[in-house]
Amino acid sequence: MTDEYYMKMALKLAGRGDGWTSPNPMVGAVIVKDQQVIGQGYHRRYGEAHAEVNAINDVSGPVEGSTFYVTLEPCSHHGKTPPCVDRIIEAKVSRVVIGTVDPNPLVSGRGISILNNHDIETEVGILGKQCEELNEKFFKFMRTGMPFVTLKYAQTLDGRIASYTGHSQWISSELSIRFAHRLRGLHDAVLIGIGTVAADDPDLRVRLVRGRNPLRVVVDSTLRIPPGARVLDNQDVAKTLIATGPLRGRGSLPVLKERGVETLAIDEDDRGALDLKKLLAELGKRQISSVLVEGGAGIITSFVKEGLFDRIIAITAPKILGRGIEVVGDLEISRVDDSVALEFERICRKGEDIVTYLRKKD
Repeated sequence: MTDEYYMKMALKLAGRGDGWTSPNPMVGAVIVKDQQVIGQGYHRRYGEAHAEVNAINDVSGPVEGSTFYVTLEPCSHHGKTPPCVDRIIEAKVSRVVIGTVDPNPLVSGRGISILNNHDIETEVGILGKQCEELNEKFFKFMRTGMPFVTLKYAQTLDGRIASYTGHSQWISSELSIRFAHRLRGLHDAVLIGIGTVAADDPDLRVRLVRGRNPLRVVVDSTLRIPPGARVLDNQDVAKTLIATGPLRGRGSLPVLKERGVETLAIDEDDRGALDLKKLLAELGKRQISSVLVEGGAGIITSFVKEGLFDRIIAITAPKILGRGIEVVGDLEISRVDDSVALEFERICRKGEDIVTYLRKKD
């Protein structure tokens, strides 16, 4: 078997941690000796043992003389757990094959250097692109301090997210709704505008599938959220953060504080709206490495207009509404040449609906 074969196995293992490891990356590890897999593991959940340790613990016999495959450079610093590179050295492996270098400045290159200094043969870059793509949220967060942003919406074939009366339940199929809940569980935070609270009164927790609840973020510049809004409930299992303007609506603060809801004052931009870039930066400071934006149209339009997104996931139902609420409003674009350029990643089916993954074109 080739190095690529075993790295693919490690990548598959790593993916099992999706939605549970953040703000840590997903990592998988495979240990091979005499052309036989003797141990394998992955990082299961933030705060628990890393993939390398789980793989070593999975081995029943001696690890000495084996080849260690790991999708991301082993950590070399003390965090929630001790350095993984020390365990690899103690195990006396002969060779370490690493998918990609860790972008974390506390680690980047140090783990590889330590292995080399202990005369352990180390190779880096096997399926490197795939290993980095697996952790694209983590890589962006580590390199920029800003969360990876996904815009998600369900629309009719003619691009409406609601009828002209504002009715939107349900445009998409049951399978698509379950998929939307799965997406929530794969992000650290889910974000909506106050208009969506008023129109739909969403709960924003993960309910239809297994997954952890994201931080619920509501953009409410004037702090007019109703005290009975569902997004304010269940603070013991899903926290809510209200992003508001610096000088408005302070009368609601005591009520929100009593509910255990945090408010965060954000400066306004040049147009007098909440500065979304500053909001994302503040979320990054709180170790929020990924944000799922669920709407409504005003919030989605602002994220598109300001280029503050990395991916769009559009769920299109085989329905036509005609007059209704558009997904994206006025971007002040007068020429096709100036349109927001996207590129397709993949397309799949969810029941009757089509799910399209798109990325902002560089």
